[in-house]
Amino acid sequence: MISSKYSAKRQGERAQNITHARDAAMWQQNTASVAPLKSFILLKQESTMLTIRRANERGHANHGWLDSFHTFSFANYYDPAHMGFGSLRVINDDRIAAARGFGTHGHRDMEIITYVLDGAIAHKDSMGSGSTIKPGNVQRMSAGRGVMHSEFNPQPDTETHMLQIWIEPDVTGIAPEYEEREFSDAQKRGRLQALVSPDGADGSMKIHQDARLYGGLFDGDESAALTLAPGRRAWIHVARGGLTVNGVELSGGDAVAITDETRVELSGGKNAEVLVFDLA
Repeated sequence: MISSKYSAKRQGERAQNITHARDAAMWQQNTASVAPLKSFILLKQESTMLTIRRANERGHANHGWLDSFHTFSFANYYDPAHMGFGSLRVINDDRIAAARGFGTHGHRDMEIITYVLDGAIAHKDSMGSGSTIKPGNVQRMSAGRGVMHSEFNPQPDTETHMLQIWIEPDVTGIAPEYEEREFSDAQKRGRLQALVSPDGADGSMKIHQDARLYGGLFDGDESAALTLAPGRRAWIHVARGGLTVNGVELSGGDAVAITDETRVELSGGKNAEVLVFDLA
């Protein structure tokens, strides 16, 4: 069962420490509307512990140009029961209007991963990096001791749909880093392709944490499985489509946490795109 390893006091401190300059501008424009939250559904299947997080149970904030769903506490959405999962701190499901975006703002001591589903996002930062990220590209930025960057939808008339993911690092105060890599549909079709990892395995990008992120595309009879080492846990986020995870049917935006289990099984895909986190 998902439970915070921090005391209520520590959870409050962590929430207050979420500083994101882009939020300051966003929250002034509109008051965040938080969708009603339901309790997690706990399923016991033999020794399996599954905790389901449905898409409509997430925090929600619509700012007109930005429509965002928060899997975990973020900005004006705060729920001490949903502060993160292991080192996984943020999954924001963002839709950004054409020709809009986040002005220059700062981060520090966070591993930030951007995964574009539709459209494009133009990135510029204080390290001199600049690129336009499209579906198939994954961006990894280690904020380290501090980095400034901006993110805009460069398309004049098309919305961008992306996931922004934050993972807490196991080291702080390092020099900031930037990396971008393409992972083709063929690499993800019917299998789990490593996107980020602590060791760069299978062509993945390295992050400063004992966490692995996989991406996969599944439809029809395609299936895959991931073995979890003892003491590890998994968070599975269905970005779109439908998928069965360890016997549980999930739709776009749904997620499930798996603890006390050694295997993640994916099957029954319906044009599904999924992210799987293997966490300590």
